Amino acid sequence: METPASPAAAVPAPVPAVEPKRQPHVVIVGGGFGGLYAARALAGQPVRVTVVDRRNHHLFQPLLYQVATAVLSPADIASPIRTILRRQENVTVLLAEVTAVDLAAREVILAAGGEQRLGYDYLILAVGTRHAYFGHDEWERFAPGLKSLEDALDIRRRVLLAFEEAERTTDPTRRDAMLTFVVVGAGPTGVELAGAIAEIARFAMARDFDHIDPTHANVVLLEAGPRILPTFSERLAPKADEALRRLGVRVRTGAAVTAIEPGLVRLGEEAIAAGTVLWAAGVTASPLGRTLGVPLDRAGRVLVERDLSVPGHPEAFVVGDLAAMTDAKGRPLPGIAPVAIQQGQWAAGNIARALEGQPSRPFRYRDRGNMATIGRNSAVADIKGLKLWGFPAWLAWAVVHVFNLIGYRNRIVVSVQWLWSYLTLQRGARLITETAPAPRRP
Repeated sequence: METPASPAAAVPAPVPAVEPKRQPHVVIVGGGFGGLYAARALAGQPVRVTVVDRRNHHLFQPLLYQVATAVLSPADIASPIRTILRRQENVTVLLAEVTAVDLAAREVILAAGGEQRLGYDYLILAVGTRHAYFGHDEWERFAPGLKSLEDALDIRRRVLLAFEEAERTTDPTRRDAMLTFVVVGAGPTGVELAGAIAEIARFAMARDFDHIDPTHANVVLLEAGPRILPTFSERLAPKADEALRRLGVRVRTGAAVTAIEPGLVRLGEEAIAAGTVLWAAGVTASPLGRTLGVPLDRAGRVLVERDLSVPGHPEAFVVGDLAAMTDAKGRPLPGIAPVAIQQGQWAAGNIARALEGQPSRPFRYRDRGNMATIGRNSAVADIKGLKLWGFPAWLAWAVVHVFNLIGYRNRIVVSVQWLWSYLTLQRGARLITETAPAPRRP
């Protein structure tokens, strides 16, 4: 008797593949304070983050003037963005320049060998500002501003070459002009530049030349308004003015520049012959804001909603210098690092809230104060209503800036450089590294 064949074993149906859930894509344009802190705040969130910047480094701008005046080297205040974010698994860094934003398509347009588009689910625009010459862009050739490492190295070259050319010339009139340094604009950057140049002349270079006396250099600080440091307390501005004058800086308020020519600054009918002219009088927002097609203020900044989003586009945020916003008292928020940092973190927080289906929150700025250094042992500071000047303010300024530098290496190097400069009155980065201005990008 034959045994019946057993039925064929049933073949289980294949299990359909489960596609992994797509993570939302956050694009952050700009690797400055706002962009960097926004990226860090998104660590651990279920998103893919792409940080796009046309430079490969994050720059600690508050100390940029010290590169321009030979206190620090560029690497002391800058770090590669990839290095800063390398431990954050959900971040990709892209070296590219964003030329426009298509809000309707949710894409940023890159200038990378032809037009390329990068899609996003959420966008954080954290681009900075550029110099504003109030309709006289031709002045930039003769009076560079200070926004990038390239600017700082150009200014350092101009300042150091002025002393070298004064040493070489036998014409007393030209020598006096070459030893005249004019800084236009007496906000924090202008005050710090003027004080640092005066220190170079009176201390670091005092005994370095055979035919000139650098201590006789003429540093002039011009301010169109009624007082210097207009964003600071009226109580602190006179303290800064007094400290500058002790260094030998000629402070002139109510002095509006009407023209800048090669070797000449005009104040109406008055002309100042100057071998070096530096611009610290104004800034304008990045042209990227104009590509959004939304309302802007007179400086080209985006009039954002209270939660930092672009009007009509709750998925797109603008932070830092490109955002126009007022504080609880109706005063415009200043274009300083603490504002950009807090806004970057806040925008990232609102994205995290959106992922959880929660409404965004209106931004609240915590004003921790304002600081500006004038020179050795001298600064002014307004820290939560506490007014400081002189050595206490200078010490507080140094501690705050070292603490906020990115990376332990930079903190240690800057601290050592400052200590060495303080003890010896010397500048360790007095190198003329090029003989012509670096190409300037728009």
